[in-house]
Amino acid sequence: MEIGSRLKAERQRQGISLRKLAEQIGVTAGLISHIENGRSQPSVSTLYALANNLGLSLDEVLGLNPQARPRRSAERRQVVHRAARHPRLHIASGVTWDLVVASIAGAVDAVRVTYQPGASSSPDGSPMRHDGQENAYLVSGSLVLVLGGRRHVVRAGDSLSFDSTRPHLYVNETDEPAWGLWLNVDRGREPTSR
Repeated sequence: MEIGSRLKAERQRQGISLRKLAEQIGVTAGLISHIENGRSQPSVSTLYALANNLGLSLDEVLGLNPQARPRRSAERRQVVHRAARHPRLHIASGVTWDLVVASIAGAVDAVRVTYQPGASSSPDGSPMRHDGQENAYLVSGSLVLVLGGRRHVVRAGDSLSFDSTRPHLYVNETDEPAWGLWLNVDRGREPTSR
């Protein structure tokens, strides 16, 4: 089952219409329909908005559900997570997420994020907001972070941390891919008023 199918199943399970969900997150019902049917990939901001409004964790969007897995003893718990088995999500406008560790105690999304040249977290350039605390370390390349209307150039070796409810946007304005490790903490907490 792909992410669109999971989002659709959860929306239908909750009895939410396409139109109502579209109004809640500020997109068209047609866009949500295209995402649910696999004809379009969501932007980072749309994916977060869909997941937050449906009460889904990143694990659940990617089809992982640690709570449903049988508990293993501490000695048998998986210690090494092989790179080839990391779930990958291709997002609109040249952004890729690799889930590097399944939800850490349900409170942290640990993701390797890659921005191809020209990629942006929002195809239309509008900032996103979501619950939680955004923490990242840029390993390679350079990104522009627009946070609350202020531009910050983030280079390899730099880190960042801020309240994710603040409007923010990432853009790779270079000719080289940029990638880093993002830890989004408490993304699944109760929604804040916006």
